[in-house]
Amino acid sequence: MNDQIQRFLFDDTNVRGEIVTLENAYAEVLDKHAYPAAVERQLGELLAAAALLTETIKLDGTLSLEVRGNGVLSLLVAESNPGGELRAVARLDDTVALPTDEASFKELVGDGRLVITLDPQEGNRYQGIVELKADDLAGCLEEYFERSEQLATRLWLSADGQRAAGLLLQQLPGDDSHRDADAWYRLVTLASTVSNDELLALEQRDLLYRLYHEEATRVFDPKRLHFGCSCSRERIAHALLNLGAAELRTILEEQQAIDTQCHFCHTHYHFSAAQIEALIESPDAGSPILH
Repeated sequence: MNDQIQRFLFDDTNVRGEIVTLENAYAEVLDKHAYPAAVERQLGELLAAAALLTETIKLDGTLSLEVRGNGVLSLLVAESNPGGELRAVARLDDTVALPTDEASFKELVGDGRLVITLDPQEGNRYQGIVELKADDLAGCLEEYFERSEQLATRLWLSADGQRAAGLLLQQLPGDDSHRDADAWYRLVTLASTVSNDELLALEQRDLLYRLYHEEATRVFDPKRLHFGCSCSRERIAHALLNLGAAELRTILEEQQAIDTQCHFCHTHYHFSAAQIEALIESPDAGSPILH
């Protein structure tokens, strides 16, 4: 059951679904940071949502979910790609009191926005933005699909610091005249009976059977997921270059070198003064590779 996503659909309907369960990948994300329990849960839900959306949208590239708010949880970011790699990070506002273990999404984040970025390997980058009006992450994502994609979509997300899981149903556009006209309402109603404990603990096929044993459900082979970070020395060098030559030289005057680390995986990167100067002076500064 650990770390996989499974696609399914219902025969004679225009409804499809995805179900995801994460354990090892979720644990690796949490092991690299020390978050309050309430933040761990929200990070798990975001990680599950990123996996669900990547498979649903069928993006050949990177999908990023970013929640920015004015509460104690100022930033939540999760990324996923078709290779099954997942990573996520949270940032807390140090000036605000730490949340209680039972704090909700709305209590943690406050007012803000959800940004969904699709970065394909070929083609143009796309961003969709919705205000954080719903009480939970699932509701905010449902509003995004309703406004931006105009597809009826429902999500159920849960995490407990040990496991994260999610279920997604989506109604595809098309002619329903020769299909089960009541399918969407019926299938959503059945999915709404799922409890957080069932979503987290049951094997995916067992959960689908519990919900849909009277439906003509077609279940496909699961896809494995894992923690993976796309950071590299070259990408960090690109990020440093974006600071500008003047800022980089100011840092060097103070520190004689630049040390930084990836926020997602905590990999440390060291750049000497000579390496930074080589980066600045490189004729091909847009594609530096520093050794």
